[in-house]
Amino acid sequence: MENSPIEKKYSKWIIILSIFIPVAVAFLFVVKLKDLGIDAPPLPFLPPIYATINGITAVLLVVAVWAIKNGKINLHQNLMKTAIACSLLFLVMYIAYHMTTPSTKFGGEGTIKYVYFFILLTHILLSIAIIPLVLVTYVRALAARFDRHRKIARITFPLWLYVAVTGVVVYLMISPYYQYQ
Repeated sequence: MENSPIEKKYSKWIIILSIFIPVAVAFLFVVKLKDLGIDAPPLPFLPPIYATINGITAVLLVVAVWAIKNGKINLHQNLMKTAIACSLLFLVMYIAYHMTTPSTKFGGEGTIKYVYFFILLTHILLSIAIIPLVLVTYVRALAARFDRHRKIARITFPLWLYVAVTGVVVYLMISPYYQYQ
């Protein structure tokens, strides 16, 4: 099946963003602004905000699926655009926090430590995988390739929902160990 002109137009951008975002986040997670000679204050207030944004994203995704299943196409489109905007807002805040604030170590012990790291690892890996899935799903909708959009959305939705929900769970599990409260 051949890609539409819109899909072709955005395919390079999907590849670039799918590589650039995780690499940039990994780099910016390690490099602190102080290392670059920039005296920026820590931003300890951001984690509960971006965790809340993850929770809002999860709700938006569920309501968007409900909307499309009930024929509310415009509502679905608006909810999905808002979910993407929330994910971008999360990303900006996440990077800002980690560039200005020392990393927090999880302080739990025993089984809960393994549960935390399993959730964290799957959250991180799927947050990387979800980037091209969201972009391809969105572009297929833009291209009015709804048969192909639905097919990939069935994969994108549960993975994106998992990433959004586990983002909140990771925050709740590590929040007692934050140094700046």
